[in-house]
Amino acid sequence: MVRRGLLGWISRVVVLLVLLCCAVSVLYMLACTPKGDEEQLGLPRANGPTGKEGYQAALQEREEQHRNYVSSLKRQIAQLKEELQGRSEQLRGAQDQASEVAGRGPAPKAQAQADLLAFLRAQVDKAEVHTGVKLATEYAAVPFDSFTLQKVYHLETGLTRHPEEKPVRKDKRDELVEAIELALESLNNPSEGSPNQRPYTASDFIEGIYRTEKDKGTLYELTFKGDHKHEFKRLILFRPFGPIMKVKKEKLNMANTLINVIVPLAKRADKFRQFMQNFREMCIQQDGRIHLTVVYFGKEEMNEVKGILENTSKAANFRNFTFIQLNGEFSRGKGLDVGARFWKGSNVLLFFCDVDIYFTSEFLNTCRLNTQPGKKVFYPVLFSQYNPGIIYGHHDAIPPLEQQLVIKKETGFWRDFGFGMTCQYRSDFINIGGFDLDIKGWGGEDVHLYRKYLHSNLIVVRTPVRGLFHLWHEKRCVDELTPEQYKMCMQSKAMNEASHGQLGMLVFRHEIEAHLRKQKQKTSSKKT
Repeated sequence: MVRRGLLGWISRVVVLLVLLCCAVSVLYMLACTPKGDEEQLGLPRANGPTGKEGYQAALQEREEQHRNYVSSLKRQIAQLKEELQGRSEQLRGAQDQASEVAGRGPAPKAQAQADLLAFLRAQVDKAEVHTGVKLATEYAAVPFDSFTLQKVYHLETGLTRHPEEKPVRKDKRDELVEAIELALESLNNPSEGSPNQRPYTASDFIEGIYRTEKDKGTLYELTFKGDHKHEFKRLILFRPFGPIMKVKKEKLNMANTLINVIVPLAKRADKFRQFMQNFREMCIQQDGRIHLTVVYFGKEEMNEVKGILENTSKAANFRNFTFIQLNGEFSRGKGLDVGARFWKGSNVLLFFCDVDIYFTSEFLNTCRLNTQPGKKVFYPVLFSQYNPGIIYGHHDAIPPLEQQLVIKKETGFWRDFGFGMTCQYRSDFINIGGFDLDIKGWGGEDVHLYRKYLHSNLIVVRTPVRGLFHLWHEKRCVDELTPEQYKMCMQSKAMNEASHGQLGMLVFRHEIEAHLRKQKQKTSSKKT
């Protein structure tokens, strides 16, 4: 019974499984049966309720969708092409720049480093390192400067420079120290010397020479003590210069940049009259963007100075001036400080000027272009005129002033020890603290201000300027000056008279005259 019941139960299960498989097969066939073309495209049947018109409308809609999709893809492709072209140009530019540095044409990125090395070697080959070059004249030779661990001996010496100096400029000092350190590193390199060689130190350095060809680089020849007596080690180093690179491009509009010219003064009405003649022509007639501030000490000749100023104002229709009268002894620093702080308008460009200064209208633009509030101050090196009485003593008459202002070694020198004429914005002058008003009399206050700017984060532009002249005048060094001030005044006085050659002619004029007399006597005796 049990066996018979078990067999029946199994038979029922098999039947159910067969029926289930049949049902699944039917469902699969229904799902996989292909639809008509219209249903596959999502279109109505042609004989459906919408008819032929519905079919055409749906076909047009689908076609429009495809067109829009294709247009979108074209736009994306165009965008991708543009971006790809831009990035390709950037990459090509970087590669070309590296190749230009190497002195070649465009090259792959992998060659950039090799090209740069090739360029640096080419700079060495172009410079006078291995062989000399033919020069047209003796003036074309680039001289060497020599140096030791303590001093530098240079040929490019102006009247105010010493033939030897201890480098105080950090870039000069670091340049020579780096050259010596690199030479010592090479001398002490085990791969370049014997295994038992002694270590070389800076005390073994004897001397070096170096010169700079500004378009190629700097050559160093360094001499060290050798291992034995009369033996030396020489290393030749070269610091190549790379190509010029554009750093910045600016458009500057100085149309509305006003300059406040501040002149401290005591007496000297005749010099002020000469100054105003130059001021009227250069500032009023040619430039027209100038304010004049005169700070006058005392009352002697004050009315005459005010009269010159008022007459110029009326004749030239000029109203942009301020006259400030101060009591007490003359102090240049105080006069400039008071004049700068007296200004009540917006931030203005200040030009600290003396009454014996001649400047051109071109200089005024140079003053504007080399200053920037919060960033740059301008300390021009002016050309100082020698005594016209000595320079033109052999002439029948001294030429007019305009003809005297020629930049030649016979007519004057660059006054590179002077820091009194300067262009700076009022905000920078106030922020730096102005002048040291404890300094009285001649000299010192301008150097103190200059040093404060050097100790700040502002850029100090120092350069010779062809349109700024210091007119000669006799210097008087008064007894009231401190010993240091008196020494500075006398040095300035000695340098203002004439060139070395002209002063030599004055010193030896008796010998020259005696020689001329002897020559005349010989000539007359021959005739008789």
